[in-house]
Parts: sequence; C-alpha cells; structure tokens
Amino acid sequence: MQLNYIFMIFLGWKVFFHPFYISLTEIRYNPNGKSLEIAQKIFWDDLEVALGEIHKTKVDFLNPSDKKKLEEMVQVYLLEKNEIRVNGQPVKLKYLGFEIEEEAAWFYMEAEKVPLPKTVDVYNAVLLQHFEGQQNIVNFYLDRKPKSLILQKGKERGRLEVNGTR
Repeated sequence: MQLNYIFMIFLGWKVFFHPFYISLTEIRYNPNGKSLEIAQKIFWDDLEVALGEIHKTKVDFLNPSDKKKLEEMVQVYLLEKNEIRVNGQPVKLKYLGFEIEEEAAWFYMEAEKVPLPKTVDVYNAVLLQHFEGQQNIVNFYLDRKPKSLILQKGKERGRLEVNGTR
C-alpha cells in the first residue's frame, strides 16, 4: 500500500513538471474595417528555442542584443508558419509586432480587404517541428461565440464554417 502512495506522488510530480507545448491564436473579423485582427500567444522561451535552432544563434526575448533583428526573425517565422484563406481565397497577413506578458508573448498580425467570411481555412505550424506534442489552438470570432480548431503535427490545417451573415 505504501508503495502505491509513493508511486502516486512520483507520478503526480512527473505530470506536474512535464512540459506542455501550446499556442493560442485569436482571429477576429472586423466588419467595419473588413479586416482580420490576429493575436497569437506563444511561450517566448519555446520560440527562443525554435528561432535559435533555425538561425543557429542565441535568441533572447527579454534582453535582445538587437531588437530589430529579433523582430525580423519573428516576422519571417510567423508569416511562414501561418496562412489564412477566407471563402477559399488567401489573405495577405501583415506582421505588426509583439509584447511580452510574463511567460508568454502576444504576437500581432492583420489582414486587410477581407470579405465577410463563410469559410475560414487556417494553417498554423508554429513550433510543430520543434516540440513533440505541440498543439496550436485557433479561435475565430465573427460575433461573440468563437469557432475553434486544435492543430498539431500531421494536422496543421483546418477549416471553419462560419456562415458569415450580418
């Protein structure tokens, strides 16, 4: 019996300290500006690892040696790893910048001249090649209630039927 308790404590600690890899993407349709407003929350330490592996350099979000170079690396990476199609047509994503929030960072993008969505196809491969078990949650808002996807390695793309009517 005592061995069971020890095993449970060990298992509990292992689960507690086992890292999990997740990102959150919030996409909102702005009917007034006919645009998509995209906010992507990613753990900055995971993105440091990915960008460091890609560029063979040390990446530091909290104390960057060259903020402009860091912004360029992030912009190229995020625009390469994210694609959106509305009603079957690709939209052009524009990277706007980021801000650090404790253990994660919010990265901002937008797409202009976007028609009212009926279908939204999302490709999100952020961190998938760098972390086993990475999951990318995508929430799309046309109104208040989101439509959601969970994307992961082997399922980097998903479609949302939003039936845009206003």
